[in-house]
Order: sequence, then structure tokens, then C-alpha cells
Amino acid sequence: MQKESYSEKVMEHFLNPRNVGEIPDPSGIGNVGNPVCGDVLRLYIKIENGVIVDAKFKTFGCGAAIATSSMVTELIKGKTIEEALEISNRTVAEALGGLPPVKMHCSVLAEQALKAAIEDYYKRKALKDVDKKNLTQ
Repeated sequence: MQKESYSEKVMEHFLNPRNVGEIPDPSGIGNVGNPVCGDVLRLYIKIENGVIVDAKFKTFGCGAAIATSSMVTELIKGKTIEEALEISNRTVAEALGGLPPVKMHCSVLAEQALKAAIEDYYKRKALKDVDKKNLTQ
């Protein structure tokens, strides 16, 4: 069995994860899970004027899943939605100084959660716009 070697940055984000928790009244929530490894990630985002002003997460999973969740929240804060959508799993892994090949799926979870949270934001926004339209008629 091959020993997994994590970069110092992965260990730092695992031992001291940033932005853990929930955002009350979030703009969007992304829920993803990997049934193979059991990792589950919930990403909360707060968007104001098209910019992600806050991001928090709750992750049940291995050290790499926690580290990638932490890093994705750091990468997206202050970014526009369009800029955030350009963040790939590879971007997350590289920002952490790399991941062992058997743990790359954790960075994929982070990317999927981000895209799901943004998709949820657009769904919520569309519903609010419909409600506003109905109220003004």
C-alpha cells in the first residue's frame, strides 16, 4: 500500500480549515457527495452585486476533502460569479500544492459543490424575480 504524501498547504488547511460553518440566509447552497469514498460537502455562498462576498462549508470526509473545501472558499471570496466558474478542480489542487492521485476526487467535489451553489443561486434568484413580478402585477 502506497503512503499518501500531502503538501504542507494541504495539512495546514486540514488542521486549520478556513470558513467552516453555515451562512444564514445564503444566496446559494451546493450539496455534493461521493458514495465511493463517503465524502460529503455542503458549500454556502453569499453573493452581492454579482460578487461572492462570503463562503462557508461543512464537510464530512477525509483530510483532503476538508482541505479542498477550505481552499475553494478562500479562492472564491471576492470573485465575480464568472471568475468563480473558471475555478476548476485542478485550480484547487494546485493552490494546495498538489494532491496525491488517489485524492484528486476531493478537488472534483470542491469544484462540483461550487458549481452547484452557483446553480442554486440562479434558481433562487429566478424564483425571487418571478415573485417580484407577480407582486407588481
